[in-house]
Amino acid sequence: MEHSLGAFSRAPSPAKQTVMTEWIISEGLTDYPAAVAFMESRAAAIAAGVAEECIWLLEHPPLYTAGTSAKLADLTDPGRFPVHQARRGGQYTYHGPGQRVVYVMLDLNRRGRDVRAFVQQLEAWVIAALAEFNVEGHIRDGRVGVWVERPDKPRRASGARAEDKIAAIGIRLRKWVSFHGLSINVDPDLEHFSGIVPCGITEHGVTSLVDLGLPVTMADLDVALRRSFPMVFGG
Repeated sequence: MEHSLGAFSRAPSPAKQTVMTEWIISEGLTDYPAAVAFMESRAAAIAAGVAEECIWLLEHPPLYTAGTSAKLADLTDPGRFPVHQARRGGQYTYHGPGQRVVYVMLDLNRRGRDVRAFVQQLEAWVIAALAEFNVEGHIRDGRVGVWVERPDKPRRASGARAEDKIAAIGIRLRKWVSFHGLSINVDPDLEHFSGIVPCGITEHGVTSLVDLGLPVTMADLDVALRRSFPMVFGG
C-alpha cells in the first residue's frame, strides 16, 4: 500500500531537548514526490521560524534517486524502477521496502553553519545506532556513508578486508536548513541495488542488518535512532 502524508504517527520529542524536534514515523510506503514536497515546505517553515525541526522516518516503494553528482552510466537498468532527480548531494541511491529512510530537517543556523561537521554528525548518529545491535560501522575517506567490514567474505585483491555499505547519506541545504538525509538497510531486497552502481562505487557491496544475521525490525532501529540522536546532536 502506498500513501503520501496522511497516514503517519507522531512520536513526542524528548522533553530535555533544548531545540524542539518533532519525530514523525510513517506506516506503509510513502510516495517520493509527496515526501519531497513535504520536506521543502517544512524546511521553508523552519527557516522562517514558524515550525519545529523534524525527523521523519519512513519507507518508500522501490525507486532510484539521482543526486547532483550522479553519472548516467551508473544507472545500469533504467527501466526497472522509477528514477527521481533528488537534487541532494551524492550519486545514485536505491530506496525501497525494508529500508529505513530518515529525512532530517534541522536548522544549522542554530546548530552551527558547518556542512562538513553536520555530515560527520549524521555518520556518527548511524554508527551509534548500529552499535546498539553490536554492529561496528565505519566511515572511509572518499566514500560517503557507513560501511561494515565482512570477515566472512574473501579479501579483496589488495589483501584488504571486504566491506559492504549499510547506510547512505545525502543532504541538501536551503537557508541553512537541511532536508533529505540518510537511509539504513534493515531488510530490503538487496538484489534491487543491482540496477545502479550505488553511490558510484563498484568495488564494494551492499548489506543490511538482516543480511548480517541480525533479526532486527524497523521498530528496533527506530528505537536505536531515537535513543542515539541526543548523544550526537545534543538534547
